[in-house]
Amino acid sequence: MKLGLVTDSLAAYPLERAAAICRELGLEQVELGCGNWSPAPHVDLKQLTADAGARRRLLDILAENGLAISALNCSGNPLFPGEKGERDRAVAADTFLLAEQLGLDTVVMMSGLPGGCPEDRTPTWIVTSWPPETEEILRYQWQAAVPVWRGLAARARDHGVRHIALEFHGWQLVYNVETLRRLQSEVGGDLLGVNLDPSHLFWQGIDPVAAIRRLGDAIYFVHAKDTRLDPLNGPVNGMLDTKRFTREQERSWLFRTVGYGHDALVWKDIVSNLRLVGYDDVLSIEHEDSLMSPREGLEKAIAFLKGVLMYDSKNNDVFWA
Repeated sequence: MKLGLVTDSLAAYPLERAAAICRELGLEQVELGCGNWSPAPHVDLKQLTADAGARRRLLDILAENGLAISALNCSGNPLFPGEKGERDRAVAADTFLLAEQLGLDTVVMMSGLPGGCPEDRTPTWIVTSWPPETEEILRYQWQAAVPVWRGLAARARDHGVRHIALEFHGWQLVYNVETLRRLQSEVGGDLLGVNLDPSHLFWQGIDPVAAIRRLGDAIYFVHAKDTRLDPLNGPVNGMLDTKRFTREQERSWLFRTVGYGHDALVWKDIVSNLRLVGYDDVLSIEHEDSLMSPREGLEKAIAFLKGVLMYDSKNNDVFWA
């Protein structure tokens, strides 16, 4: 396994400095944010897709710092009603093109979320089965989502993208194993899989290990990010929390640097089960911890994960058996 970084974690730095920091920290891979919900601090998508020289400069800067690109990320809402959804789909299409031009086959995305009816101008996330109209809303949302995703999948395949890794996240049509399986069955093929980010599983009450075992080879990418479930606020208010992340003392949960939400044993179990189902690739650190600076968070995450990751290949000499 290898350690990498979501480049948004170093958004305050230009690419050259961000790459140098990655080298200083001993990282091997970078996941480049390309737009939509990412500010794309190190990628000018239009320039890179149009200019082979710009692409060479990007690759040269990374290579000079011992870095390779693990994936491109264009997470946004391709199902948003109206023009916003069209814009997010356009960014996704350009990201597929850039992946082809850079020789990459994995793009990280989110599934997105439609409105609740044809007249809606904003998405709505259904998380209960009552009152009865929730069933009709969900029926409409899946009817709206499937054709869009079939089109996105066809576009991705045209550009040689083999893996779209969807992140389980709140306010998305796909947020757990069951909803992923449904979209996979509707779209067909093995293009759609998972970007496994345990931080979103923890607050939803999903056991990451159980999810890993159920997902198996559908895990195409992994984010290393943690969540701390607040022992005082959570039991009172539950985990469906709409307060801003800056209200740390009031929230039921917070995104944290790995090791600050769950201990090493939990993360060792996650890593071991990833290997068990065949994932032996990158863990891409994503810093979204409001209690520490990006540099400190990354240093602590790397130190923690170095004690958790298994770097060598699987042991096939099981002599004791």
